Parts: sequence; structure tokens; C-alpha cells
Amino acid sequence: MDAVIRGDVMDEKALFTKFWTKESKTTGKVLARIPEGSDYRPDPKSRTAQEIAWQIFCEEKMIIEAVENGKGEWAPPPMPGTMKEIVAAYEEQAATMPDRWKQLPAEKWNGTIEFFGQQRPASAMAWSFLFDIVHHRGQITTYLRPMGSTVPQIYGPSADEPM
Repeated sequence: MDAVIRGDVMDEKALFTKFWTKESKTTGKVLARIPEGSDYRPDPKSRTAQEIAWQIFCEEKMIIEAVENGKGEWAPPPMPGTMKEIVAAYEEQAATMPDRWKQLPAEKWNGTIEFFGQQRPASAMAWSFLFDIVHHRGQITTYLRPMGSTVPQIYGPSADEPM
């Protein structure tokens, strides 16, 4: 992974981009395991895996646009009707994200964004969104087996992919 090194310390944006890229690949694997047509939810108050997958897509879109443009707006497009469409949209978006993060000027990374009427540090918001996306991906992994699917390796082997 290309990273900017200053002495023995990695530039924060480069570190973030490295983590974003790795986590995005893992998220793509998890989303691809959601069975088509499943409406499983562990509780009536819970969202379906498809709804959570769309939340992840929309959060990723929102945070990069917010940091690029200086303002975060939650205006998700309508959710596609199939997991195949969600996975395709995610893969298309994920393919562009590392370059968008790498090309982001330092002043934007180190600047602020307007987020629901308040100025927030852009880099801290980016990290926060990455952690939230990982959290939502974890929710989906708990749904996979009850939906009849398998859990891919995330940070190491899973019962379904021991090696």
C-alpha cells in the first residue's frame, strides 16, 4: 500500500486511506454474501441486511462528498430492489474511493465540514464514519448464517472459512 512516510510516522490521511481500502474490500465480501430476497431481521425493530447494506453504501458516499465539498447532507437515493444491484453499486463506488481519498487536498482533510448545522473536523468525521461502517458490517455478519449464508473471513478465519 502506498503511504506517505515522514520519518517513521505515516501521514494520517495515508493511514486512513490504507484502512479504508482494506475495510472496503472486506465489506464488499460481506455484502456479496447477503442472500437475494432475504427479509430476515432478528427483531421487528431491526433493519434487514439489505437495508443495512444500503446504509453502508450511502454513508460511504456521504462522507467522501462531505469532506470534498465541506458539507455533509443525508439524502440517500432510493434503495435498489435487489441485492445484486446494491452489490454492483457498492463495487462501483468502492473502486473509486481510494483515489478520491488519496487525491483529497490536505486542507480539506485537515479542515472542517458542516454536519447537521455544526462545524466538525473533517478527518475525525471520516474516521467516525469508517468505524460506523465497520459496525454496520458486523451487524450484517450476525445475520448471514440465520439467512442461510456463510460468514467470510474478516480479520481472520471464520467457522465458514477456517483458512
